[in-house]
Amino acid sequence: MVAESIYKGSLSVNRRNFLSLGAGVVTVGVGGMSTTHAAETGTEQIIEPPAGKRILLSCKLGMIPKELDGKKLSVVDRLKMAQEAGFDGVDFDQAGEYTVQEARGAVQESGVFVHNAINHAHWSQRLTSAKEEERVQGRANIEHCIRVSHAAGGSAVLIVLGRGSDGPADVIEERARQEIRKLLPLAASMGQMILIENVWNQMMYDHDSPPDQGPERFIDFIDSFESPWIGMYYDIGNHWKYAQPGEWIRAFGHRCVKLDVKGFSRAKNKFVDITSADDDIPWEQVQKALDDIHFTGWTTAEVGGGNVERLTVVRKQMEKAFGI
Repeated sequence: MVAESIYKGSLSVNRRNFLSLGAGVVTVGVGGMSTTHAAETGTEQIIEPPAGKRILLSCKLGMIPKELDGKKLSVVDRLKMAQEAGFDGVDFDQAGEYTVQEARGAVQESGVFVHNAINHAHWSQRLTSAKEEERVQGRANIEHCIRVSHAAGGSAVLIVLGRGSDGPADVIEERARQEIRKLLPLAASMGQMILIENVWNQMMYDHDSPPDQGPERFIDFIDSFESPWIGMYYDIGNHWKYAQPGEWIRAFGHRCVKLDVKGFSRAKNKFVDITSADDDIPWEQVQKALDDIHFTGWTTAEVGGGNVERLTVVRKQMEKAFGI
């Protein structure tokens, strides 16, 4: 996501008591592109993504409308739309609007895998803020996201550190570092990585400089924790304006844990659809770099969403971008 989200996906809170499904089921998305396995154990299902895929495709929950054709959609309905469009799972963004129980129940009822959680309040309640109460609330938001991701079956949370305008670089980076260190015991105990996204927040890159920048400042920040629970949720489209994505991916190496995906036109200086005529991201170079670091894992679209037809288009664009 960039300074504010490029889509405005509002979320509806589902307050129903979710019912556990009966026998184990297998649900198959459009064209067999997405298969979610649910194996019954006790009174709950074990929801799994499709097996054997090196690159898994997901979308942000916020890309799926809360109302369509005059009908209000529950979070379960919306998760099922992602599956119908052929996605392998969903990134549960705006997790702050759901309880842990609601997130877990939605996965159980829909049979759709959730691999990650995000709370967009990180822009207003920042880990870099000079105000302690904002940092404390920001940390509490991330703690909630960690619990939501764990309950839903995910493996990580995406965070934005804050804003460069909060102070000198060394000062705000240390503020964020200290708050993240406080989160590590919870993250490790629940098996959840804390993944930092590169965004247009004027941190660890030069906002008004040309597209020849390197990722060294991001790498130094990640490595300063000396922890396996900290990594990058690398947004390819965000920094095509400033750098060569293939070079950044190779430099990140094992630190590159998950990917956000959108198109960007340097020529028009704006975000565009993935692999559209205006998208000048060198996707073949991205593919080669991912091969070079032996990347396996989740890639998540962050573009304008809509109904199943629109979501299917986005999924196909991602397949073209990654050569799958």
